[in-house]
Amino acid sequence: MRSTESKKKSRRRFLLGGLGVAGALIVGWGVMPPRQRLHMSNPLPAKAGEVMLNGWIRMARDGTVTVAMPQCEMGQGVFTALPMLVAEELDVPLEQVRIEQAPVDRIFGNMAVLTDSLPFHPDGAGTFKETARWFTGKAARELGLMITGGSTSVKDAWMPMREAGAAARAMLVAAAAAEWNVDAQTCRTENGAVIHAGGRRAAYADLAEKALNSRPAAVRLKRPNQFRLIGTAQPRRDSAAKVNGSAAFGMDVRPEGMVYAAVRMAPAIGGSMRSARTDAAKAMPGVLDVINFSGAAPGMAGLAVLARTYWQAKQAAMALMIDWDAGPHEALSTQSVFRELEQRIDAESGYVYHEAGTPDPMKTGVKTVQAEYRAPFLAHATMEPVNCTALVKEGKVILWVPTQVPSLAINVAASIAKTSVEKVELNVTYIGGGFGRRLETDMIAQAVSIAAQANGVPVQVIWSREDDMAHDMYRPAALARFTAVLDKAGSVVSYRNKLASGAITHQVLARTIGYEGVGPDKTTAEGAFDMPYEFSHQSIAHVTVPTPVPLGYWRSVGHSHNAFFKESFIDELAHAAGKDEVEFRRGLLQRHPYHLAVLDAAVAQAGKPGPGRAHGVALHASFGSIVAQVAEVSMEGNDIRVHKVTCAIDCGLAVNPNIIAQQMESGIVFGLSAALFGEVTIKNGRVQQQNFHDYPVLRMNQAPEVHTIVMKSAAPPEGVGEPGTPPIAPAVANAVFKLTGRRLRSLPLKL
Repeated sequence: MRSTESKKKSRRRFLLGGLGVAGALIVGWGVMPPRQRLHMSNPLPAKAGEVMLNGWIRMARDGTVTVAMPQCEMGQGVFTALPMLVAEELDVPLEQVRIEQAPVDRIFGNMAVLTDSLPFHPDGAGTFKETARWFTGKAARELGLMITGGSTSVKDAWMPMREAGAAARAMLVAAAAAEWNVDAQTCRTENGAVIHAGGRRAAYADLAEKALNSRPAAVRLKRPNQFRLIGTAQPRRDSAAKVNGSAAFGMDVRPEGMVYAAVRMAPAIGGSMRSARTDAAKAMPGVLDVINFSGAAPGMAGLAVLARTYWQAKQAAMALMIDWDAGPHEALSTQSVFRELEQRIDAESGYVYHEAGTPDPMKTGVKTVQAEYRAPFLAHATMEPVNCTALVKEGKVILWVPTQVPSLAINVAASIAKTSVEKVELNVTYIGGGFGRRLETDMIAQAVSIAAQANGVPVQVIWSREDDMAHDMYRPAALARFTAVLDKAGSVVSYRNKLASGAITHQVLARTIGYEGVGPDKTTAEGAFDMPYEFSHQSIAHVTVPTPVPLGYWRSVGHSHNAFFKESFIDELAHAAGKDEVEFRRGLLQRHPYHLAVLDAAVAQAGKPGPGRAHGVALHASFGSIVAQVAEVSMEGNDIRVHKVTCAIDCGLAVNPNIIAQQMESGIVFGLSAALFGEVTIKNGRVQQQNFHDYPVLRMNQAPEVHTIVMKSAAPPEGVGEPGTPPIAPAVANAVFKLTGRRLRSLPLKL
């Protein structure tokens, strides 16, 4: 009992230590209300002929509404979903709403991404948990970090963007009521106009300026049964531009006078540059200069060639004669990484993320099941390679970059250019795939460092695919061990899971603020400790094993491999218990009706597998959403073929069901690429994979048919961009076991 209580106190000290200033909660700060999210700290002047109704909404004379967009569009559909929130509450047609990149301001900071990072079990409740979440939310408002990640775009915007729309609507109604000398309660709104019960009507555009001086009595959000737009399937607003080629991605920007930069970076992890001969490269056609950017970002070393075209820059970069120093990690290999994981998981107890019940295997246990699972390093392999365009001139910086972290981008640019953040102009472009890679700022630091030495001309830095593969921030390699004890009836009386991997957040903090993180990192054990299964006793722990391999957030982060570990082992337990894998799961979800409903929906829709095929099932909750997938699989020799995936998701209220279905399809294809092919290996301190020939992704003829069921819900929206990825690997592996009798415990799945 004392040991358990000691762990709880230790955990609380860690959490609270991270929430206050200098590790202490300051009472005076704590009792202050959280910062508001409606009006900017430094309000922007309205453009000619437009009225700023609040920090989020601007209205033009023709009634067009412009909404500030704090999130980036990387294929997840926020340029459609978020305007729907404002249009709904403001009561204007969606086609009347435009978007504009939000300036960096605290009201646009992402609160949900930080509050969701707390390592609490979802079934837990109590004052401590709520207090920690409240303080974290308050701290998030003070920090105001603009981040697109963690599947939080709609979740975080759900209240502030609706409140902005509702507040603007209330101001317009109050202005009309004052002009007509009537009670505001006798007015309603519809399609961009205020309508009085007596029949009078005024367009918003005619009321906007008067609304600035109005004082609405109350601001009321619509109830779900009043929604006309939210919950309906709307077409993507960015599709046409992406199809006709007018959408501007990072590599599409062309500021006047722009030149190109190709880079050569130290090939070994932690490597550096001893010397270089540049004469031959400088003499090549179109070459303007060779620039040293070493030290721009942690661990970054190398040279950039500036030229009139990217082809010229790339060819000259290959002609550079560089003497590299392999650095301290020349002996690093995939094998050595896993050896250390094995040694540390054997020697250390790790941090216990969740423990419940009292084991009693000696009295009732009759069968012990043990298993070890592994997952490799993975690259992001985005469609659009790393790039950034920068201009540094007269103490000012202009950036054109596909980034998921606008506020961090500005800070990094200012630091490298040795100027203030007020002198940095940021232009966020469409992102050709982020998956977490654009949460990093290494490419921004590199581009600004190069541009600062380029005599006042804009420089577009483009990494080749080979650069991108060899210098990624990788998903961690991970090891998981399970021990479970079953009784005579096939019930699990003890369930233990110990994991080992590097900690992403520790490294990210070191890269971002210069101080490596300490203590538990939720991403290492998420999807393992917070599962819904109702075992009478369970213990989930993680051993953090530092690694020189650069780690980063990869789509669905820890859930991506922990779902594979956990859902595969659940199938092992069902087999050991002599039970159907679906019925076995149902028996463990009696107090989790939402999980049970999602599982039942997917299984019912999937029906029976075709001849020569088998169904594999997986259920996993991540980013607030519950997803069940049934994979229909066959074997073609030793090759695994996935024909169909039936996917059910409960993500709270579905703002736009079309986008949810698209994201499930995207997540499944992304996860299936990793499940069947994805693996980054290291030899002599160097990443071995170079391009899609040795790091393949799913091809069109390999993509399965996907059927998505969106569960009805009136709960607030939860994550959608990532939850479709984690269940697919275990669903496929479980189907392969049915077909072959072989349990595949390592990714990628290979017979």
